[in-house]
Amino acid sequence: MEERLKAILSSFEGKGGELIPILQRVQTEFGYLPQQAMLGIARFTRVPESRVYAVATFYAQFRFTPIGKNHIVVCRGTACHVRGAPRILEAIEKQLGIKEGETTPDLEYSLETVACIGACGLSPCMAINNKVKAKMTPKKAAGLFAKGAQR
Repeated sequence: MEERLKAILSSFEGKGGELIPILQRVQTEFGYLPQQAMLGIARFTRVPESRVYAVATFYAQFRFTPIGKNHIVVCRGTACHVRGAPRILEAIEKQLGIKEGETTPDLEYSLETVACIGACGLSPCMAINNKVKAKMTPKKAAGLFAKGAQR
């Protein structure tokens, strides 16, 4: 990890104003912001660790745990909400044993919601690894994650 972080930081000057682009680049590289990387970023930019964490926690784009191999996103936009997205989310949470914002212990699945996927005509919808699943129901959603189910 240390070598990968050094490679990322080598394209920056170490100024505090570079903090967000550095965090973005680190997350792109690792899939999340590892604690060791956060400490390295603080040292490199000469910004207190607490400030680095404050910035990273302020923006929803940053995560502190790895996402699963299968990244599930449930739309919670108006059209999807009205057509049952909360029940779909609940069914997936129950099937996988995790809550929104969590990843299964085996790193197979992570679950998030977004304000809108942009497929309102297909509502309610969700995406698995950026592949949209349309006109979902709680039963169809849970079935996608039953043992042996094909995604």
